[in-house]
Amino acid sequence: LRCSSYLVLTSCRFDRHVHGKKVLVVTNTTIADLYLDKVVDALTKGNPNVSVENVILPDGEKYKNMETLMKVFDKAIESRLDRRCTFVALGGGVIGDMCGFAAAAFLRGVNFIQIPTTVMAQVDSSVGGKTGINHPLGKNLIGAFYQPQCVLIDTDTLNTLPDRELASGLAEVIKYGLIRDAEFFEWQEKNMEKLMASLVLVYSSLSTSTNDITLWCFPHYCNQYILKLYVMRC
Repeated sequence: LRCSSYLVLTSCRFDRHVHGKKVLVVTNTTIADLYLDKVVDALTKGNPNVSVENVILPDGEKYKNMETLMKVFDKAIESRLDRRCTFVALGGGVIGDMCGFAAAAFLRGVNFIQIPTTVMAQVDSSVGGKTGINHPLGKNLIGAFYQPQCVLIDTDTLNTLPDRELASGLAEVIKYGLIRDAEFFEWQEKNMEKLMASLVLVYSSLSTSTNDITLWCFPHYCNQYILKLYVMRC
């Protein structure tokens, strides 16, 4: 299904969008134990010529800085990555911002894929093209606008989020309703408890924030929704 700037599929195949034969997965200490092996398997399945390296960064906003970013560059250079490599961001907004900025700067720009694993990243930061790091004098003062080749959103990853993290992401979802979708906001007020256990919020927020994303919802046997989204630039 082609839209004005994105193609959205329900398939989770994204290896076809890997450029070259070398991939660097950037993730953090929390996400690595949960999903790193699965992502590596997905990247190499049916494509044994692909070599996947990874760099595991400390988890947290306080590490979104130049020192941590240098670890990504160090790994890329040590692994002899070239201009046809692909950087993959596996994690929340901090990882997406840093990996995206690294992809924009490394060799003046290499291929970049986002796999967001938090509500905030799935409904906002992964699809806006904003990348960067913090400076001691302020947040996000160093960065670039750099669009990913594709964004893979698997809402099953939200099942491993702590309740506090899930609730904090809902603030961004509520904002979309307040800004431009009264019907969606009214629905949120009536279904807030269900939102904490359902995944339809990602669909609604993406549709509101981008205006050019369409996707499919499949009812699950437990009357929730499983949304496996595959978003890529046309």
